[in-house]
Amino acid sequence: MSDLAATTKQNLLDLDREGLERFFADELGEKRFRAHQVMKWIHHRHVTDFEQMTDLGKALRAKLHERAEVRVPQVQFEKPSADGTHKWLLAMDGSNAVETVYIPDKGRGTLCVSSQVGCGLNCTFCSTATQGFNRNLSTAEIIGQVWVAARHLGNVPHKQRRLTNVVMMGMGEPLMNFDNVVRAMSVMRDDLGYGLANKRVTLSTSGLVPQIDRLAEVSDVSLAVSLHAPNDELRTRLVPLNRKYPIAELMEACVRYAQRKRGESVTFEYTLMKGVNDQPEHARELIRLMRDFDNRLQMKDAAKVNLIPFNPFPGTRYERPDDAAIRRFQKLLNDAGRIAPVRRTRGDDIDAACGQLKGQVMDRTRRQSEFRKRLQQGGAGAVA
Repeated sequence: MSDLAATTKQNLLDLDREGLERFFADELGEKRFRAHQVMKWIHHRHVTDFEQMTDLGKALRAKLHERAEVRVPQVQFEKPSADGTHKWLLAMDGSNAVETVYIPDKGRGTLCVSSQVGCGLNCTFCSTATQGFNRNLSTAEIIGQVWVAARHLGNVPHKQRRLTNVVMMGMGEPLMNFDNVVRAMSVMRDDLGYGLANKRVTLSTSGLVPQIDRLAEVSDVSLAVSLHAPNDELRTRLVPLNRKYPIAELMEACVRYAQRKRGESVTFEYTLMKGVNDQPEHARELIRLMRDFDNRLQMKDAAKVNLIPFNPFPGTRYERPDDAAIRRFQKLLNDAGRIAPVRRTRGDDIDAACGQLKGQVMDRTRRQSEFRKRLQQGGAGAVA
């Protein structure tokens, strides 16, 4: 049980605008517009003490003290990187903590947010996967990460350090925590919350096909898919979920998502690992896969590719390709007319780069102990 849900009081961070309106009307007997005032105090001014919400009457503040609270994750540890990246370790309860990372870059500031304590999947090249899985985060614990970062950035006088984008790419598989993630993303995009445009909130998934279809029905956020391999044999070894939802089914779901979003592009993330998925034949397969996606939508550049050089972590056997191999792979895609930027590694000096996030996970699986056992035996999670 999360500390954020440990009392009988309603944590207002768990509610989006609609939920907060219902709480004020049904539970407190108040006008719905009071919810709007409180949302602004919480998310715009970062106020958690009802007594400081000065446009609320004394009687309403007394009701809120009795029935509600605003409880945010506690910062256990924070560390800035030499490149401006900032990482927080946030306590979610007495035993578990997750990492959240802010990345500033050329007029934009992106926050990488976690959705689970650990991860329910077992991608072989991801540091988070080695920690196993404990539980899903609540809506309060997800939006609380944004609250902590926004408060920090509000106290920094540099204009370039501001929150412009959120990516659900931290610890966990967001679509395995569907309802809480969707509710949190609603607050991120609400003008009374953080006011982010739909396209500036991105959900990254390893490919849960039914949930991708469900997401298309209820949300307008950008979709990113962790592909990492252009064929089923290799992808199954890297992303075991591929056994259940192979590439053909995944691509069909992505086509449906893009069609429902009136032809918006889908981003496919491809982590380059030395000697594993970085060869010219892999690039050519990827080109064919992306071209077919474009053709299905009758749209140029419907499929965007982000190339991510592998970020090492202790115990992994995977390696980052050298720069020549990365440029060769990128050139093959570019020569085929495919825009494929190479994601610049950020925050690796504080283990905050893509694939490196590790919190504190009271593992309910055997994955963490098995990984440690392999380390002691001199091996780790390489491709079999």
